[in-house]
Amino acid sequence: MPWTRSRAHAAFASPVDGYWVYILASRRRGTLYIGVTANIARRIFEHRNGLADGFTRTYDVKRLVHAEAFADLDDARRREHQLKGWRRHWKISLIEMANPDWDDLFDRFNH
Repeated sequence: MPWTRSRAHAAFASPVDGYWVYILASRRRGTLYIGVTANIARRIFEHRNGLADGFTRTYDVKRLVHAEAFADLDDARRREHQLKGWRRHWKISLIEMANPDWDDLFDRFNH
């Protein structure tokens, strides 16, 4: 199914349960990181607080700028793999379609 702005907004209306593909950024149009998780609130907390070793900690990538919900882990992993294969400007366009100001969306999941 092609990505549309309405699908982006629907992802944020979804419950926190399920699987999530997410994009973190260091700043607007900065370094990007794409991941998948079953617990988005916990995982983003880990990234934000330096508890996730590796890329995000090294490059200070903490701002949640995009997330997509999936009921099935295999679908989420396929989407993660697809996004990681995209050109950078495609990823930026995807983010800006649903989040043009690159707002940090963490509070939407941190209840």
